[in-house]
Amino acid sequence: MSSLFLAFLDEHRRLFATLDTLAPSVGAAALVMADSLRQGGKLMFCGNGGSAADSQHLASEFTGRFVNDRRPLAAIALNTDSSQMSCIGNDYGFDQVFERPLRGLGRAGDVLVAISTSGHSPNVLRAVQAARELGIHVIGLLGRDGGAIGPLCDVALVVPNPVTARIQEAHILIGHSLCAEVERMVADA
Repeated sequence: MSSLFLAFLDEHRRLFATLDTLAPSVGAAALVMADSLRQGGKLMFCGNGGSAADSQHLASEFTGRFVNDRRPLAAIALNTDSSQMSCIGNDYGFDQVFERPLRGLGRAGDVLVAISTSGHSPNVLRAVQAARELGIHVIGLLGRDGGAIGPLCDVALVVPNPVTARIQEAHILIGHSLCAEVERMVADA
């Protein structure tokens, strides 16, 4: 058996044993998301690298389904259009690749789910700042100490760990929990 795998599994277990403290914040975030959807709003996700993949994954759980068959829920990952990202990156700079589509698509009452394992990603931070300006709610899926993004969030879900891989593993658990809670809340409405 791989000793590296066992070491990763031990790190994972130790971190996940501490995540119960996030339960009230996960519930609060789900409520913000469900309220927005009930009022005709949309969920927008953004992140880089693995967090970009998580953005796509979670948005698809809302437009498709998570557990139960239900109507599609309005959700989009702002990092999925490669032409848009390369155009904005080339013409304005990579730090604006999420801000510009958010400004074009977002409306007051929508929700931005900002995913950053460091809490300091400049392009995610700019999107969060634009969301605050536009009256868009911000849910942060963050790591370490929440970074510069944490204090700007309506609800900051911070995984207090320095290891990116462990943070990402926790983010997908939290993301799936949000999907399940929102799906239940919207179905109950």
